[in-house]
Amino acid sequence: MTLEQHWWNGDPTPRGRRDVYIRTDGQRWEVQAQIGGASGRSQVQGCPSRAAAVILASAWRGGRSTWREVPC
Repeated sequence: MTLEQHWWNGDPTPRGRRDVYIRTDGQRWEVQAQIGGASGRSQVQGCPSRAAAVILASAWRGGRSTWREVPC
């Protein structure tokens, strides 16, 4: 899977950090929400299209303005 987009909530502490990723292999799309940094918990949801992945990623970010897009 190739990383297409990545956002994080701007909280540098491992406990408060949240990340949302969109990945694709060219056929399938998935969105991953991660809580607590690299050693935290995560959830991955498959999506039928890029548009669906973008909508889900936006919903998981909750519309907060503190989220920052990380260059891929």
